[in-house]
Amino acid sequence: MHCPFCQNPDTKVVDTRISEDGHAIRRRRECPKCGKRFTTVETTMLLVTKRSGSIEPFDREKVINGVRKACQGRPIDEDALKLLGQRVEEDLRSQGLAQVKSEDIGKAILTPLRELDEVAYLRFASVYQNFDGLADFENAIEELKSDHA
Repeated sequence: MHCPFCQNPDTKVVDTRISEDGHAIRRRRECPKCGKRFTTVETTMLLVTKRSGSIEPFDREKVINGVRKACQGRPIDEDALKLLGQRVEEDLRSQGLAQVKSEDIGKAILTPLRELDEVAYLRFASVYQNFDGLADFENAIEELKSDHA
């Protein structure tokens, strides 16, 4: 790690702590050349394998934007969408995998979205689960009704 003040390539770790969410490490470093201290944060990268086979970094904003489309016209505020995106990311990271399939992201979205808004859930599920017709909607609605009973 280069010192951001004098560009010395050799720095010393003075203190290491795990962040509150447990997904990052905060390191306090000191430069032996200029004596200044600075902080670095190390995080793991969660990768997504797409259906096409390509791999890209996980992007919470993509989750939020996808859910936002399903929530269009519904009484859901931006903070609720951000919280859902955070919950999905935490759920995926808690699996302890460095790489997840895009299908796993869709599955991780369904439960919190269902709790947030059932209409948005049906919209999202209809696309994600490739509903073919009314029977698929009827089955999903019956499942929602049985959960309320």
